[in-house]
Amino acid sequence: MTRWVALLAAEGAEAYNKVRGIPGVSDGSAARDLPGSFGGRGATWDVTADRSPVALAAALGLPEPLDTVALTSVRSRYVPLPGPRVKRTLLLSVRPGTPTGPIERLEADLLAMPAHISTIRSWSLSRVDWSLTPSRWTHVWEQEYADIEGLTGEYLGHPFHWTCVDRWFDGEIPGAGIVDSQLSHTFRWSAEPVLVSPWKQPRAQ
Repeated sequence: MTRWVALLAAEGAEAYNKVRGIPGVSDGSAARDLPGSFGGRGATWDVTADRSPVALAAALGLPEPLDTVALTSVRSRYVPLPGPRVKRTLLLSVRPGTPTGPIERLEADLLAMPAHISTIRSWSLSRVDWSLTPSRWTHVWEQEYADIEGLTGEYLGHPFHWTCVDRWFDGEIPGAGIVDSQLSHTFRWSAEPVLVSPWKQPRAQ
């Protein structure tokens, strides 16, 4: 099983929830992105399956996703949260040629965020598996929140975000601005947990 994130057109996104009835699929949900999202395509589809979202969409007779990434987990944590939740997805790309050291420090700073920002519930940091989905993205950083304000308020405005994490996204900071300025920051409502399914672990180095 592999966990995937796919970007969809907003119109008809709910139809992709039918994927749960297909053999070889352990979980899947799709919904329109909420206002304030940017860099997406209108809707986000999270699915854990033994084949790609492109193949699953074809089996459902639905349009092919507009962008698809396969995820290899770096680290994650599931935190119980009753009821609907906001699921946020950040697709980012580290600039080509970036040494391993700064990439590892970027990942460490992202992974430290839940210890500082109380509104983050379940979370996951993954690398994109280019062997399954050649992509312009390198990493996917995901979280769940009880409400929109948990993301747009405490998360985006937290001092740890601005002092420790934002520097990796600032190309004017020598040695730190390693993330390409083109991002996909989307968030949507989900009736159920998204970040609970098993997915591929990192290959041995």
